[in-house]
Formats: sequence, structure tokens, C-alpha cells
Amino acid sequence: MTREELSRNIFRKRSFLCTGLDTDIERLPVSLDRDIRGMVNFNTDIIRCTADLSVAYKINTAFYEQYGARGWEAMAETLDLIPGDCLAIADAKRGDIGNTSSMYARAFFDELRFDAITVAPYMGEDSLRPFLEFEDKWVICLALTSNPGSADFQMLESQGKRLYEHVIETVCRWGNPNNLMFVTGATQAAHLEHIRTIIPEHFLLVPGVGAQGGDLHEVAGAALNDSGGLLVNASRSILYASRDEDYTEAARAEAMRLQREMDIALRQEGY
Repeated sequence: MTREELSRNIFRKRSFLCTGLDTDIERLPVSLDRDIRGMVNFNTDIIRCTADLSVAYKINTAFYEQYGARGWEAMAETLDLIPGDCLAIADAKRGDIGNTSSMYARAFFDELRFDAITVAPYMGEDSLRPFLEFEDKWVICLALTSNPGSADFQMLESQGKRLYEHVIETVCRWGNPNNLMFVTGATQAAHLEHIRTIIPEHFLLVPGVGAQGGDLHEVAGAALNDSGGLLVNASRSILYASRDEDYTEAARAEAMRLQREMDIALRQEGY
């Protein structure tokens, strides 16, 4: 999916919602079997009831990889369910030496045909380059994450800048706004306005709204741009809005609540 297509979908749907498919078999609704088939059936229902409200879906691969070959099959089946007007993100956080990254890139872009993958930049340019060489695919680089441990390294100062600033500025030289996004957690909203001064045009993937307590309007006010430029992820607040038979209605209600807030935010920012 190109930048233009993603931007068009945001303004057409009046939404920048990324629905996270971090599906935990142990938390499936009581009406579904707690097995791989139940997982896929649940994902089918969630995608069906949120597709018109979402512009992206993020599959956290760990929730599927833990089941070995059966989990990979469930992930592939789930991927096939994602509509063509939604960006399909593999939240895999890969990052290794160049030839290994080449294999990861082929796995997620050629074999599974995801549109985007999250990556860790610690090993440098040659670890990200294989992903960036794919046309109309996205590399989503970890920059400033929402977990408490982010302060252990990302906030360390060197040469007058925090480490996450060095990461963003360096990685930007390897790609461009058409193939490169950055992960910036919603719980780090105080830093988003500054991040926008470093990368005014790039898309940001922002987890942490919903169950983790990030403020949607604060994020939108700091990070929206003329292309939309923002994907806000919500996972648990949508997936587990209910564990009863009304789980699809509850999931849709939560997604619709977020979409309406996003529409308001877009209008408030003049879009």
C-alpha cells in the first residue's frame, strides 16, 4: 500500500485507527473454543465488525508464533481476512544482520504478503536495508516506545540529544516518508510534538491508546499532518470489550467510539 492510498483511506473513513490483533486464546469469549480454530474465528469476527472503522490491522506475531506451524497457519489465514483498503502490519520487531534480515523480509513481504513490518534498529543500517528495498512496503522502526523500560535506553542522552532522537535522525537517512514509519508510544505524548519537528512528514504508529491509558486527542494534536500521518493502535480495548456472546457488538462499539473521536480530532486540526 502506498502513502497516497493510506492517506486517502484515512480521510475517506475519517479514521486513523489501527486495530491490533494480539489475540490471546485464553481470553477468547466463552462462546468460542480456546484453540487455534477459535482464534481464527474470533479474528474473523473482529475484522468483520471493525473493517469500515479501521485503516490498518496490526498482527502481533508472537501471539501466533508460540503455537509453531499451526500458529503460522492461523496468522496467514488471519492476514488473508484483512481488507485491501487496510494496511496489514506484522508486529514482529525483527532486526538482525543483513543476510538474516533478507530472509525475514522475504518471509513477511513475499511469502505472507504483509504491507509493513516493525523492526528494531539497534544493529544498524544493514539490518534494515533488506526491508527497505521492497517496493510499496513499509518499515516501521522502533523509536520511542510506550513501555516503562523505554527509559532504560531510549531516554539516555548523548551529544546533547536523547538516544531516540539519534535513532530517528539516523534511520531517516536510510528511507523516506514513502516507506518508513516510526513507533512512538501514546504514553510518550509529551515528546510527540518534538518528534514532529524532526520528522514532519513521516507516518507514526502510536500504540498505547485504550488499555494503556494514552490520550487520543493529545496524540492527534501533536502528530497529525497533511497526509494524516498517524496510525493509532488499539488492541485489548477492542478485542476484549466483552467476553460474552455480545463480543462483536462490544468490539464494534469501542472501535466506533475511537473512530468518532478521531473524526473530531481531524476536524479540530483542520482536516
